[in-house]
Amino acid sequence: MPAHRLPDLPGRVAIPVPEQTRGTRSPLEHFNHARAEDAVRTLLACLRHSGWAHRLAAHRPYPDLPALLAAADEATYDLTPEALTAALAAEPLPALPAGAYSAAHTALGAANAAYESRFGHTFVICVDDLAAHEVLDHVLEGIRSRLANDPEEERLVAADELRRLAKGRLRTRLGATGR
Repeated sequence: MPAHRLPDLPGRVAIPVPEQTRGTRSPLEHFNHARAEDAVRTLLACLRHSGWAHRLAAHRPYPDLPALLAAADEATYDLTPEALTAALAAEPLPALPAGAYSAAHTALGAANAAYESRFGHTFVICVDDLAAHEVLDHVLEGIRSRLANDPEEERLVAADELRRLAKGRLRTRLGATGR
């Protein structure tokens, strides 16, 4: 029956259903409805391990960003030692802020070389919550202090940092609002 011919029902309110058009979808909705290979590609930009990415893509749709982030946490915790090694090996070096002086690059390069020699993978650290002027000191302090860890302890710390990096990248790509 056309809307103008609906009977008047006192005390009842019609609940409009918002029309989902391409322009009004959130990044998470796009992710939920994307082709599997596109979703996997998005996830691989957050953590470079195909098993992790395929697992998260296979469990779509996610009702909201916190649900996706919780699933990402669980999938990261479930990485086997071999998978963690592969994911750590694929991580880029932490980026220094623009305009960092050359001595900082030299110090970071030397510290990272010592770290890789000791632990066999790139140093990873999440700096999402830091102001740009604090990043360099935090990275250098982090790498120096973590060089004192034993390999098993450092593996746990690196896995936690990798998990934090993946979640931050997901928030950035799929919207920090939590919708």
